[in-house]
Amino acid sequence: FANQSIDLEIHLRTKIVRYWSYIKTASIRIGNDILEVEGSSNKEDGEDKRHYWINFEYGGPLTDLAGFPVTISPRNDKFTIHLDSVYPGQKIEIKTFKEFVGVKIVGATEESFGNAVGITGDFKTGHTYARDGVTELNDFNELGLEWQVLPSDG
Repeated sequence: FANQSIDLEIHLRTKIVRYWSYIKTASIRIGNDILEVEGSSNKEDGEDKRHYWINFEYGGPLTDLAGFPVTISPRNDKFTIHLDSVYPGQKIEIKTFKEFVGVKIVGATEESFGNAVGITGDFKTGHTYARDGVTELNDFNELGLEWQVLPSDG
């Protein structure tokens, strides 16, 4: 977050299938709390459809993430982190469809995400940069390879 007293990290983990890949897991860390959501190709209904870990506990009690309320949709396919207490009208949604996972930041502003860095680029300009934060990359394949997490990254 742009608010330096609140630390936010969003990590997406992909799975390669032949010649394409998809987001298999999304992990959100706010402060010291971590929510990890994973899709599933199993035919499940109700709460069995929920595949998440809160602070490394599978299916643990989930009411908030670092004080921000979390809700799970009635269909059990969308987790919403409500940021209203600090950033009115803003939220982070993690949605699952079978084994696929998506993350959407709703209502993001320069005030809240203006200092964000990562594969999504500069919030103000939309320019995409390498990990060094200086080298501008305009080829999305090159950008993806630059930001790919490797075993050497620890």
